[in-house]
Amino acid sequence: MNDMPTFLAALFRNGDDHAVMANMSVTGLRDDEVLIRVVAAGICHTDLTCRNGFMPMPRPIILGHEGSGIVERAGAAVTEVAPGDHVVMTFMSCGGCPRCRTGEPAYCAHFFPGNMSGRRLDGTTALQCEGEEIAAHFFGQSSFATYSVANVRNVVKVRNDAPLELLGPLGCGVQTGAGSVMNVLQPKPGESLVVFGAGGVGLSAVMAAVVEGCKPIIVVEPNPARRALALELGAHEAIDPINHPDLVAALRELTGGGVYHALDTCGIPAVVTQAIGSLAQHGQLVLLTGTSLEASITLPLIGLVSIGARIYGVNEGSSVPQEFIPKLVDLIMAGRFPLAKLVKYYDFEQINEALEAQEHGEVIKPILRMK
Repeated sequence: MNDMPTFLAALFRNGDDHAVMANMSVTGLRDDEVLIRVVAAGICHTDLTCRNGFMPMPRPIILGHEGSGIVERAGAAVTEVAPGDHVVMTFMSCGGCPRCRTGEPAYCAHFFPGNMSGRRLDGTTALQCEGEEIAAHFFGQSSFATYSVANVRNVVKVRNDAPLELLGPLGCGVQTGAGSVMNVLQPKPGESLVVFGAGGVGLSAVMAAVVEGCKPIIVVEPNPARRALALELGAHEAIDPINHPDLVAALRELTGGGVYHALDTCGIPAVVTQAIGSLAQHGQLVLLTGTSLEASITLPLIGLVSIGARIYGVNEGSSVPQEFIPKLVDLIMAGRFPLAKLVKYYDFEQINEALEAQEHGEVIKPILRMK
């Protein structure tokens, strides 16, 4: 399309975890797609794991799946957004499978090809670099770029008075943590909640637990700076697991006999086992990740049955992004969800520095600003 912009993107090529800036061109915009000028993009742990080979990914690829920006063009069939609208980009779903039709897009039957293949569901791509096809639909957006071609299904309109450069992480990491509390656990005020791991997902869960009125809110995290931030955000206790050889006993004591709600963001089998051991009668545990594709746990069947425990595997906070993300934006604007405390901004050209800072735990939520 001759009138479409050429733009800059961070490209990952075969066998190289170092992003290289390259010029992209758009080969076509479909009727159900939108062209978005990216304002900012958060860096999520999933970007790192995919860059590092946790899952087989096509190369060359543009990563990035926590983008925010402004709609520049909309396809002929798009009615949900229009040029000039502020939007957050989120995960892609097909819209036609049983889970999508019942309002559960996070469990789309085509989630992996739609989000991890780097291509549209039909195998095509909207971008090329000097005639070479580029995998440019990572989570339906590939937002480590100054422009993104996204499907209307993974674009969420947000209010214009909100700080757009801050909002990209709502599309994945933040909605995963907050949604796991608000949409899945649904705690009552005064019920206990423990979060294992105080990264971006875990701290988002803490902020959501504060909104929901949980008490006590306990964070288990070895990093002292992150424990301090958890307390600043509203956690009542922050435990260093290294100094608690019997962590299960400590959690049961702090909660008066067991935890009502637990959320694991680590994916370490030994930690998950501790989380299960800490549960009270009818306690609930959310599992969000694993350390490898083969990671597994052994379940104490009689113990789980006898207390009526419930264990959930949760993707993307079980959210409907078009409903949940605006709710989070409203909480941010009301001062009840202080997301900015997790963030450090980087210029787009500093992407490799930002990725390393995230990988080494120096920053909780890096956000790339495109200009």
